[in-house]
Amino acid sequence: MNYPSLSFCLALLLFVTSSLNGQPTDKGDRITGPNFATRSPVLARHGMAATSHPLATQIALDMLKQGGTAVDAAIAANAALGVIEPNNGGIGGDLFAIVWSAKDHKLYGLNASGRSPKGLSYDALKTVLGKRPQIPLYGPLSVSVPGAVDGWFTLHKRFGKLPMQNLLAPSIRYAREGVPVPQVIAYSWQVAAGRLAASEAIVQEFDNFRHTFLPDGKAPVEGQIFRNPDLAATYEKIAKGGRDVFYKGAVADAIDRYARRVGIYLRKADLAAHQSTWIDPVSTNYRGYDVHELPPNGQGIAVLQMLNIIEGYDLKGMGHNSADYLHLLVEAKKLAFEDRAKYYADPDFAKPSINWLLTKDYAATRRKLINLRKASSRLDAGDPALRAGDTVYLTVADDQGNMVSLIQSNMLEFGSGMVPDGLGFVFHNRGTSFNMQLNHANVYAPGKRPFSTIIPGFVTKNGEPFLSFGVMGGAMQPQGHLQVLCNIIDFGMNIQEAGDAARFSHSGSSEPVGTLMTDGGRLALESGISPQVRLELEKRGHQLAPTDFFGGYQAIQWDAVNRIYWGASEMRKDGQAAGY
Repeated sequence: MNYPSLSFCLALLLFVTSSLNGQPTDKGDRITGPNFATRSPVLARHGMAATSHPLATQIALDMLKQGGTAVDAAIAANAALGVIEPNNGGIGGDLFAIVWSAKDHKLYGLNASGRSPKGLSYDALKTVLGKRPQIPLYGPLSVSVPGAVDGWFTLHKRFGKLPMQNLLAPSIRYAREGVPVPQVIAYSWQVAAGRLAASEAIVQEFDNFRHTFLPDGKAPVEGQIFRNPDLAATYEKIAKGGRDVFYKGAVADAIDRYARRVGIYLRKADLAAHQSTWIDPVSTNYRGYDVHELPPNGQGIAVLQMLNIIEGYDLKGMGHNSADYLHLLVEAKKLAFEDRAKYYADPDFAKPSINWLLTKDYAATRRKLINLRKASSRLDAGDPALRAGDTVYLTVADDQGNMVSLIQSNMLEFGSGMVPDGLGFVFHNRGTSFNMQLNHANVYAPGKRPFSTIIPGFVTKNGEPFLSFGVMGGAMQPQGHLQVLCNIIDFGMNIQEAGDAARFSHSGSSEPVGTLMTDGGRLALESGISPQVRLELEKRGHQLAPTDFFGGYQAIQWDAVNRIYWGASEMRKDGQAAGY
């Protein structure tokens, strides 16, 4: 007699338990549309904003109503998120954006990521690391130049209209008078603060973090008022003195003094040398839709690679979130992530072209490696010879037809944990994403941009804007992009349904820092995926393991027929989509 496996029993228990505790039997019934959707999309004619915090969304709408552009509104919202969602974003981190210019009828890409300290050589870093194979996740060695502020001003110079003082004023007010912390942010804040408090890398420099982000010595709970007067003062300096006050003036001086005191190798000269880069988005056509991402040092092209691979299959015929469908997407992810681990890096240092990775012929070659009945355990990256290869996301659209897809991050929640004296923000820890293996594309070098996970997305159809979207969250981001796009394009979901539908998250692939997949990784499934599907995936060799993170999604769709915007913000975050 064959008995159910332990994992199947656990999955069934999870399904039953979740049913009894609110999913799905305690869930209210919608009178139209699928019952898994949490609400209807938001519809509006003149402007739309979708962010991970309702107050940031309202700030964006206020800027639009004042006559600001989509970029103005996005900058104001991003600044606000640095105050009200500081665990995930802030001016100590990097920024990437894709902008649709209605006037120029084209897309612009911006890479506002920072570089490693020029005064720290590879050999010196190896000496400091000792026997450690990688740069630590937290502490002084993980800090690279923060690019977000320059990203704001670079975007504003080309596409902005309102004065920067106007854009930063709401954030300065919230930082001074305080803002109540919502549910998801409060939970994540508490988890991250506990993790940092236990880190030996920052134990000697935890006082600044505690002073800034732990009122009364602990993380705020839901509904508690959080204030950050130091950040308000820093924003006031930026509003008055512009980007140079951050990179060449008083803020840069304060950063330099702090860095020297605590052992960060960043110097004022590194800040002064920083500048953002305008880049051309890259794209692939998937079933008639042109999907646009930014090229490395980010991971956006992984989305395009996965789409090229799965295009050869009838996803709709497989059925949404069926075992066949999920197995295919996971296997495509594994293939793309092997290339991601080997080839994605700062193009100023990794000279060989990676355009071959995006060709349909290359995708067809990689597709042959997928066994639809068995999960792969170990894979290799593709060969160039085959040519012949924690974060905040927001999107805004204005009355003139401009749209911006913007993502900004500390990397991990609260980044490095290092808070410069009196400035009110935490440095990101993006520097930990370098590889320490010589001759690797992503190997550490002075003045180099590390591999970055943050990716904004954009879709056009027949040369017109269709969708501005993103799914925040490390290695979940390409997987989230893939699932949302399949939900919309293959399964006809609206943009709210596409974000609310149950997701998978695969971890354990080879990584740009040098770790290799040897056991097939681990697959996490949300509770909306049935026990029968879980059992079948396990039979195919997938190792099922739980996680509490499946990303966070916002989107704006342009309806060219009715000439309106559709907005969505999913239930996994505290966010909101709103328009006027």
